[in-house]
Amino acid sequence: MCGIAGICAVNGQPLPEDAAAQVEAMCRRMRHRGPDGQGVWQEGGVCLGHRRLSIIDLAGGAQPMHSADNRLHVTFNGEIYNFPELRQELEARGHVFRTTSDTEIILAGWRAWGRDCLQRFDGMFALALWDAQEKRLFCARDRFGKKPFFYTLQAGRLAFASELSALTSLPGLTFSLSPQAIMRYLAYEYVPTPQTMYAEAHSLPPAHWLELHEGQLRTERYWDLPFPDEDDARDEHEICAAYHELLSRAVKRRMISDVPLGVFLSGGIDSSIVAGLMARQSSAPVKTFSIGFREASYDESRYARIVARRWQTDHHERILSAEDCAEHLPRIISCMDVPLADASVAPTWLLSGVTREKVTVALGGDGADELWAGYEHYIGYKVATWYNALPAGLRRGCIEPLCRLLPSSSGYINPRLAVQTFLRGAHAPDWLRVQTLLTALGPDVQRDLLARPDPDFLREENLFAPTREHFDHWPPGPSPLARAFHVYARQYLLDDILVKVDRCSMLCSLEVRAPFLDRDAAEFVARLPIRHKLRGFKRKYLLKRAFADVLPPEILHRNKRGFQIPVADWLRGRLRPLLEDMLAPARLREQGILDPQAARRLMDAHFSRRQDLRKPLWTLLVLQLWLEARGHDAQG
Repeated sequence: MCGIAGICAVNGQPLPEDAAAQVEAMCRRMRHRGPDGQGVWQEGGVCLGHRRLSIIDLAGGAQPMHSADNRLHVTFNGEIYNFPELRQELEARGHVFRTTSDTEIILAGWRAWGRDCLQRFDGMFALALWDAQEKRLFCARDRFGKKPFFYTLQAGRLAFASELSALTSLPGLTFSLSPQAIMRYLAYEYVPTPQTMYAEAHSLPPAHWLELHEGQLRTERYWDLPFPDEDDARDEHEICAAYHELLSRAVKRRMISDVPLGVFLSGGIDSSIVAGLMARQSSAPVKTFSIGFREASYDESRYARIVARRWQTDHHERILSAEDCAEHLPRIISCMDVPLADASVAPTWLLSGVTREKVTVALGGDGADELWAGYEHYIGYKVATWYNALPAGLRRGCIEPLCRLLPSSSGYINPRLAVQTFLRGAHAPDWLRVQTLLTALGPDVQRDLLARPDPDFLREENLFAPTREHFDHWPPGPSPLARAFHVYARQYLLDDILVKVDRCSMLCSLEVRAPFLDRDAAEFVARLPIRHKLRGFKRKYLLKRAFADVLPPEILHRNKRGFQIPVADWLRGRLRPLLEDMLAPARLREQGILDPQAARRLMDAHFSRRQDLRKPLWTLLVLQLWLEARGHDAQG
C-alpha cells in the first residue's frame, strides 16, 4: 500500500524546473501512506512520485519502477493478488523479471496486452504508467475503487495524487469550493464520485482508466458489476459450495505478504468468516484484532472473543470508553482529505492503530453488507413496497398519525426517528428510496439552511442525479430491489465504506484487504437471485448457510450491529461546545455557506430534545471541521 502522485504536460512540453520538487512535496504530504521510502522520477514532460509501504519484495520493489529498456515507468498503489499466475503466463511469453514484486507485473502486462491488462489484474490498485515510446500516460483504478485516484487538468498539465490534499498543495493551480459539491455532501454525507469538493478536481470512477495521449484526455469503463439472474435454478447447496470455494481462494490470495498480517475481527458475520478461513489456511495462529467499549450497550468485544477461541487465534483486544472516540473524532476528521460524515471513522481509526502495532497488513469484511443484503435498509426497501400497496386512506389517515406518537430516545435506537426515516423512504420513488433512507439534509432543509441556496440544483432530480444514474445503469429487467443493491455497491460502498477504511487505515500506515470484493467472488454474488440474499426478513441468507461450518452458533444467529456510536448524546454533551463553536454566527457569516439562524434552530431543536437531529448536525460539524482544517471560506 502506497501513495502516488505525478504531473504530466498535456502537449508534451517540458515541465517547470521545479516539477520534481513539487511532486516530492506532494509525496511528503502523504508520508503516512508510505513511511518506508520515497521515489521521484522525471523525464521531459512527465514526473512520477511514490511513497512506499513495503509489503512484497521488500528489497526490490522500490518505485517508480522502470522497464529494462527504460520505455515504461510506473507508480502504483495497491496489490495485484493474482500476480504469481500472471508472472508464469508472462514468463512463458518470454518476459524476464528482475524482481519478485507485483509492480513489475504491471510493466510486463502493459507491454503484452496494452489496456486489456486491466481485465487480467485481480486486486486493488490505482496506477499511473508512462509509455515513453508512445508518449502516453495511462492511469487506472480498481473495480470497486478501493484505492483512490484524484486528478486535475489545469495550466496545460494533468496532475494526480492518491489524496486530494496532496493535489491541492500544488502551486500555481486553482482549487475553489464547489457549491454543488457542498449541497451533495449535505445530502449524502460525502461527495459522490466523480465529483469532489473542488470544482477543478475529480475522482476517477472505479473500474475506469484515464489516458492522456497527443493532447487528448480520455476516460473509459473497463468492467461492470453483472446484474442478477432471477432465473438461476441451481440448488442452494451447489451455490453455497461454489461460493465457499471462491471466497476461500480469495482469502488465500490476500494472505500473500512479506510482512506480518492479521485480520480485523468485530465478531460480526463477515469478519468472523474471514478469520475462520484464514485460520484454516494458516500454519500458525492468525493474529486477530478488535476493540471494545466499557459501556455495555456499545460493547461487542465478547463476540470477537468467541470467534478467537473457536479458531485459537492470537487475539489482541483493547477496551476503550466511548468518550475516547469523542476525544479523537475532531482530529481524525481534520486529517481526512475529504469530508465524510460517518461517525464510525473514530473506532475504525482506533482499531487500525491497535492493529498496526503488531502487523502491516489486515484483512477485513468490507463489501459483504452491500453484496449480501446486510443492512436493515434492504428490508426497509422491501417493506416500503408492501406498505405502498395499502389503501392511501389507511396509510395517511391512520398509520402515519399513530407513528407520530412513538417515543423518542437519545440512545442509538430512536423509534420515532426510525419510523420517520422509513416513511420518507416509502414516499420516495423507487430510484430515490435507497438514498432517502440514508440522506442527512434533504432539499427542503437545505433551502432553509444554506445562505445562498440554488433552487434549481436542489430539485431532487438534480441533487440526487448520481443515485438515479446508478439505479438506471442496468438495462431493463432487474427489479427495483436489485437496482437498490447496485446503488449500495457502486455508491455507498465506494464513497463511504471504502473511503473510511482506506483513510483511517492509511493514517496508521496499515494496508487493509477485502476478500469479499475479490473479482470472481463478487461477480458470483452479484449474479445470484435476490431471494438468495434477502429471504423474507433474513439478511445474508445463503452467506450464513455457506459458512455455517466456519461460524460459531453465537455468531451465526446474531443480528448485525456494527460500530455503535452515541452521537446524539455527544452532541448534547461532550461535543456541544465544539458544535456551537463551529456553527457560531460570526464564523458562518464569514464563510457565507450556511445561514446562522437556521443552524441555530437545528441546534436548539436537538439540545431541547424536541427532535433527534444527530444526523444533520453531525454532517454539519464534519463539514465545518474539514473547512477549518483547510482554512477555506466560501470562495475557496
